[in-house]
Amino acid sequence: KKRVTERFQRIPATVKVDPRFSSNKYVSYDYADRAHADLEPTKGKGFTKEKNKKKRGSYRGGLIDTTGGKGIKFED
Repeated sequence: KKRVTERFQRIPATVKVDPRFSSNKYVSYDYADRAHADLEPTKGKGFTKEKNKKKRGSYRGGLIDTTGGKGIKFED
């Protein structure tokens, strides 16, 4: 019989992970919270219709976070 001593990992344990990637925790913000509250009860085809209505610009759900990008630039 084969004995498994370590669990399978695609990335070797010797590779150091950048602290910016160490957590996949969701960070909510005002605009997303209000949009979620509005769209939560909508299901099926109605969801797409309501979502598109809110994207047209008449939606005043909350502040949009424009202070900083959430992307990370890689140095190659």
